[in-house]
Amino acid sequence: MPMKRLTVLSVLAVAALSSGSIFAQTSTVTPSSAVGTITPPHLLTQLPIFAPASMLAQSVLPTPLTLQAPMPQSESALSMAGELTPAAHLADDEQEGAINNSADLHKTLIGLAMKLRDIRYVRGGRDPSTGFDCSGFVRYVFAHAIGLELPTNSASQFLAGLKVNRAEMQPGDLVFFRTAGRRGKGRISHVGIYIDHGQFIHSPSRGKAVRVDNLDESYWAKRFAGAKRPEGMAVAQRG
Repeated sequence: MPMKRLTVLSVLAVAALSSGSIFAQTSTVTPSSAVGTITPPHLLTQLPIFAPASMLAQSVLPTPLTLQAPMPQSESALSMAGELTPAAHLADDEQEGAINNSADLHKTLIGLAMKLRDIRYVRGGRDPSTGFDCSGFVRYVFAHAIGLELPTNSASQFLAGLKVNRAEMQPGDLVFFRTAGRRGKGRISHVGIYIDHGQFIHSPSRGKAVRVDNLDESYWAKRFAGAKRPEGMAVAQRG
């Protein structure tokens, strides 16, 4: 009997030793090797979704909006007016062009008239080659300088023009005189072309030539009948 108990105890002891070694081998597995087998590859860390910190660092915040104070009504009106300036400039350009055209007409008229100085007076004359009378001189200058045909004699030219006050006379206006009667009481019988500063150019009378005289001279001042602007000139200046 004692022998059997010893045998059983021996078997139990051997079994206990065997199970202890097994548990010891199992516990020798290092956590690092187990963790190493489940560590995700480095490629995943390169994707933005797995690196939120770097993604936030590289993101750009939206530019903050700047609020502007509303424009006062007066400035707004000026801005709106500024948008309409092309039309205003066009109107200004047209007006300036009309002024320039008028000045060119005056310059052309007076320029040609001055070139005809010293051509002798001839009654009924209409051409530089033969001479001029007063109305023939005026008709020639207007026809060849600006292409405007005037009536054939001074009385008709007086009736065809537009009346101009003496203070408002401009170069190229026609000045008329009553030379047929006593002290300017007769009919319109003489015409000249106004230059400026009281001066006019004309073909005076027999034995004389085209020349420049002044309205303030006694003879002409007493016989001055008024100034007229040919209708064609008036239209060009309004143009």
